[in-house]
Amino acid sequence: MVRAMDLDVLRQVSEEFIPFNKLLGVRVVVLERGRAVAEIPFREELIGDPIKRVLHGGVISALADTAGGMTVWSSLMNPELRISTIDLRIDYLRPGQRETLVAEGTTLRVGRSVGVADIRLYQPSAPADTVATGRGVYVIKAPRSGPASRR
Repeated sequence: MVRAMDLDVLRQVSEEFIPFNKLLGVRVVVLERGRAVAEIPFREELIGDPIKRVLHGGVISALADTAGGMTVWSSLMNPELRISTIDLRIDYLRPGQRETLVAEGTTLRVGRSVGVADIRLYQPSAPADTVATGRGVYVIKAPRSGPASRR
């Protein structure tokens, strides 16, 4: 059974304890077992093309990676495990406009040491218009114990 407290821990880690996510302003909108929805509210600093005034591709891929990792993590329901990106593929389908960007991740598979998530990014004004799609592959690591873990 999924415990709400476990999900709250995952949400807090994602929003507050990962400095890069905090810098981007990542907010977790939905977090349930095997599914995560995260968003980044628009700020001028996120513009990547000063002429077209659209979001930087790095912002799009960072949000996809965050949602994918959270999705795999939520499938495991163990806040002590560490998730790290092995591979991330992004297909940019249309420019990200000057508004909130949303990423929805779903778990495809979680094994003993690797998890895979699909991610779709869109904007609230046109949720059917996909900005980008992604697939993330993540290594699942248990915390080390003993003297080596203190290095």
